[in-house]
Amino acid sequence: MDPTPDYTNWSNTDLIQRVTDLEAQLRTQNLAHSRTPSPTPLSKKKVKKPNRFDPSKYNTRLIALKFAYLGKRYNGFEHHSNNKTPLPTVEEKLWKALMKTRLIFPDFNGGNEDEVCWAGCEYSKCGRTDRGVSAFGQVIGLRVRSNRPKEKVKGPLEPADGEDVDAGGDSAMSDAKVEDTWDPISDELPYIQLLNRVLPPDIRILAWCPHPPAEFSARFNCKERRYRYFFTNPAFSPVPGETQKGNQGGAWLDIDAMQQAAKKLEGLHDFRNFCKVDPSKQISDFRRRIFHSSIQLVTPEQGAGAFLDRAPFTEGTSFPNGSSTASSLPELYYFEVHGSAFLWHQVRHMVAILFLVGQGHEQPSVVEDLLDIQKTPAKPVYEMADDTPLVLWDCIFPDAAAVARNDHSAIVNPNYVDTLDWVHVGDQADDATRLVRSSRGVEDRKYGRLSVMGDLWALWQTHKIDELLAGSLMDVVARQGKASASNKFFPDQTARVFDGSGEPRTVGRYVPIMQRERLDPPDTVNARYAARKGLQPKANRSGDAADFDQDPDE
Repeated sequence: MDPTPDYTNWSNTDLIQRVTDLEAQLRTQNLAHSRTPSPTPLSKKKVKKPNRFDPSKYNTRLIALKFAYLGKRYNGFEHHSNNKTPLPTVEEKLWKALMKTRLIFPDFNGGNEDEVCWAGCEYSKCGRTDRGVSAFGQVIGLRVRSNRPKEKVKGPLEPADGEDVDAGGDSAMSDAKVEDTWDPISDELPYIQLLNRVLPPDIRILAWCPHPPAEFSARFNCKERRYRYFFTNPAFSPVPGETQKGNQGGAWLDIDAMQQAAKKLEGLHDFRNFCKVDPSKQISDFRRRIFHSSIQLVTPEQGAGAFLDRAPFTEGTSFPNGSSTASSLPELYYFEVHGSAFLWHQVRHMVAILFLVGQGHEQPSVVEDLLDIQKTPAKPVYEMADDTPLVLWDCIFPDAAAVARNDHSAIVNPNYVDTLDWVHVGDQADDATRLVRSSRGVEDRKYGRLSVMGDLWALWQTHKIDELLAGSLMDVVARQGKASASNKFFPDQTARVFDGSGEPRTVGRYVPIMQRERLDPPDTVNARYAARKGLQPKANRSGDAADFDQDPDE
């Protein structure tokens, strides 16, 4: 048949037959092609399987790590297995960094190696901050891989990978000499730098302790935890004519009244009305000792500087220093509290009461009423303060002698001093060994390329620009339009309650704390939970105040 036939004169029957023949030919060709073996590629690189990490080849050591994190992007510090959270936890990020750097060797015991597991790591943590809460001095203890040479059988040393040996096949240095010259700090793995390279920028390792006490526990060896809660005064945007005092529920906080209330928190008290009861822990003794409690002004020397370039308030606003112009700046304060341990949400509940006092909703004596469990055996209903401004500022590990000298039945402020021998980031920047490691890509400087200060500067700059833009926008809005017709202050019809966040809550008619509905007493809550879970009731703890460090839970 003609390879290029003229189909114009073909009938429909002939055309259909032609298409059928061509389809048959195509199927035959495809079948033949599929049976023909494909040519062998000229070159194909073999994929090299990664070497399995053998923990038995390495020494380990117990150390402590001090680190900081900004908690806004995290669902608190503690990770809970089989509990999905909307945000990752700090502990989860830390575990992944330790695993990625091969610094820990958990005992998974056949479990999922992608799940957080601290078994076999001698892991302990100092505090369990809640969602949104930050920390600048969080501490953990754990057993990690060490760079100390492993003891070998006497004889010629095996050369390390890539190491040259002399003609006789012996290493240049004997095992004994290696052990004698190895320094447990300067020759150790650069733990800070290794972890900071793989952690998120808002989690930074600040120091490590090479020689913690024997059987060290970050939880039980810590005898004092220090928190700070930051806030501004005015607490929120004031309205024209509003003065610092005399306006119940206004923006200006009475710092003197807050200071009086804060001092009433010091000492050994039952804080059941300043916390959230967790029945799963079956806590029966809510006494905790507060060493120090006060309101402090943040000064420029503390790093705050000018809070805003120009306060964006309407003209005519009265300021605490007596001026009536918009040139005064909002002041920045923090509530500082030191204690041996804290109950769940205890600090945020204390701050909430202090804000009510500062706004004039309550008198400082309300603290005494809430601490008196005969008068107030169950917690009145009230909202705790916002989480973001709270910071676990520091954790103190005094020596055993200092703890033993204190009379826990009378002591208020023990003035504990941290005695762990911390090696901070940058402390060894001038060490020759560290400089060699730096040339290999591991930085060991507080400042410079891939440094901690460089990471923190980037974080600060981002938030500083946000502050500048928000402040400038407030300034633009304040200057636009007509000025207020009157400087007289007209209070809102509904009460405003400041909770530490950017906006106050409106609550309608304010009801004093002592007149509010009460929750069930802790004993009732615990008994109900125990009955539902089939638990045996826990005996009350003894009244020894020295043991009130079991639940660091803010």
